Amino acid sequence: MVIIPAIDLKGGKCVRLLQGDFERVTVYSDHPVEMAHLWREKGAERLHPVDLDGSVAGIPQNAEIISQIVKEVRLPVEIGGGIRDLPTIKRYLDMGVQWVILGTAALKDRSFVYEACDLFPGHVILGIDASNGRVAVEGWTEQSAVTALELAKSYEKRGIAAVIYTDISRDGMQTGVNVESTKSLAEEIDIPVIASGGVATLEDIKKLLPLEKAGITGVILGKALYSGAIALEEAISLSKHD
Repeated sequence: MVIIPAIDLKGGKCVRLLQGDFERVTVYSDHPVEMAHLWREKGAERLHPVDLDGSVAGIPQNAEIISQIVKEVRLPVEIGGGIRDLPTIKRYLDMGVQWVILGTAALKDRSFVYEACDLFPGHVILGIDASNGRVAVEGWTEQSAVTALELAKSYEKRGIAAVIYTDISRDGMQTGVNVESTKSLAEEIDIPVIASGGVATLEDIKKLLPLEKAGITGVILGKALYSGAIALEEAISLSKHD
C-alpha cells in the first residue's frame, strides 16, 4: 500500500483545511516546493498536490508550483483541483504530472471525463469526495444527491487509474479514517481505491493494510503528517513490512 503525502495549495502556500472549509485554514509552509522535497527525503514515493484555489475557480491557479515540484522533486505526482477541460489535462501531463484527478467534472460533465479517459488512458484518477455518502463538488461547496458508489460505478471499464475516496466529514479532523465506507466502495467496484480523509495515527494505517486485497491500494496523509501525529518514515515502514 502506497503512502501518499498531500500538499494542499492555497495562495501559493501549503495549507490544510478543516472539513474542506476555506474559512478554517492553517498555513503549514510558505514554500510548498520545499515541503515536497522534504517528503521525498523522508521516503515518499508519490505526491498528492491539490490546487484548492483552482477547485473553486474552475481553472488552475497554482500550476507553476506544480510544475516546479514535478521538475525538482522527480516523484510521480497526482494533481487535483480546477481540471475541467482537455487542454488543462494535456498541460499537466506534458509538464510531467503522472495522473490528473477529476472530481467536479466527473459529476457535472461526464462526456468530458469519458473523452479524457479515452485520450489519456491510465492517467485519469476519479476524485470522489463524499459527505454522508453523497458526492460533494466545487471544492466541497456543493453537495449532490448522487452517492459515491453510483458515481464510481458509472466509470467502470473506462480506464480509470484509481478512485480517491475522501470522507469530507473527517478530512483534516484527525478523527480516524472511515474504514467501513472505504472498504465497502472498494469491494463494490473494479477500480483501485485510495483512501483519504481523517487518517490520525498509525493505527488507521494498520486498519487499512489488510484491505489491500479488497482493492485499497493507497492512503493519502494530510494533517496528521503536518501536525506531527504521524511520521512519514514510520508510516512507510509499516506499509512495507506489515
